Amino acid sequence: MDFSYSEEQRMLQSSVSKFIQQDYDFDRRCKIVSNDIGFSKENWKLFAELGWLMVPFGKDDGGLGGSAVDLMVVMEEFGRGLVVEPFLASVVLSGGLIADCASEVQKRELLGMLMEGQLQLAFAFTESQSRYNLTDIAMTAVKDGDNYLLNGHKAVVLNGDVADKFLVAVRTSGAQRDREGITLLLVDPNTEGLQRHGYATVDAHRAAEIKFNNVKVPIANLIGEEGAALGAIEKAVDRATLALCAEAVGAMERIYKKTVEYTKTREQFGVPIGKFQALQHRMVDMFTEYEQARSILLMAALQLDSNNGVAPKAISAAKSRTGKAARFIGQEAIQLHGGIGVTEELDVSHYFKRLTTTQYLFGSTDYHTLRFAKL
Repeated sequence: MDFSYSEEQRMLQSSVSKFIQQDYDFDRRCKIVSNDIGFSKENWKLFAELGWLMVPFGKDDGGLGGSAVDLMVVMEEFGRGLVVEPFLASVVLSGGLIADCASEVQKRELLGMLMEGQLQLAFAFTESQSRYNLTDIAMTAVKDGDNYLLNGHKAVVLNGDVADKFLVAVRTSGAQRDREGITLLLVDPNTEGLQRHGYATVDAHRAAEIKFNNVKVPIANLIGEEGAALGAIEKAVDRATLALCAEAVGAMERIYKKTVEYTKTREQFGVPIGKFQALQHRMVDMFTEYEQARSILLMAALQLDSNNGVAPKAISAAKSRTGKAARFIGQEAIQLHGGIGVTEELDVSHYFKRLTTTQYLFGSTDYHTLRFAKL
């Protein structure tokens, strides 16, 4: 079977790769994450101009095609560069929900602005008690005339501190863990009664805690069908999981190659430590883990593309395998670098932090291993 990229995909990969090499070195990234919003508005505008924000969307929605393999191409390069711009949270996750659930009028309004780089979105779906259970939603939305009245709390909302609009998963009926009764609403963060607290995560990305106290949201802001949003949420989270795995694979490639290069220059007992056979074996193991993770990532992307975006077993297989590889490669890289590997001044420590985070985002390695077994 031919796993080569198409000409368009190679051009896309080359475009992102050149940006990372020329305009997104480690020093520039450090300056970007130190600002108030945690990413570069100039870079975000450039992403829009180059068409990268259109990649996850189908041509019917004004995008470039929206295949999972296309998305994988972009996210691998973003992983290699440790890109902090909220492509995953705003475009892939939130934009994917809009594309799948919203009315044509809503899509024209929201997706157009999103792909032009003029709109930041955040999907608020996790709660402090829910862990990785997408059905565990305690936050309520009760009809009050022409509005919904929202009460509850959302935790670790990616891109939540700067988002212009929130997509919020609420419970309009049923018990706390029922599959039915989950609804999506578009919420303005400036609405009375809404409080958000933004913060930087350990991997230099951004998130927020959001509290809703009798927040009024017009019924017209309903996205999709009331009480029937779970299927779309599961699909969007799985697609975001694939994108996260691709980012992790890109980061793993970069960190293991940096480790190999370091062992060629770091000397011990008068010789480079890369000459020691025991360390060579460990670096071969890192390469093997990376190749296995990339292979299963490609399998999952092809499964998504051939099954109309629904392939939960393949996604869990990829997340489980990628999580194990990320843990192994990250820890080996730190050990082989020694004490310098955990310093803020060396990019290896930042790759390690991001790889550690990817093991738990959208479901831990153990969670997806069990999910795979159940499916």
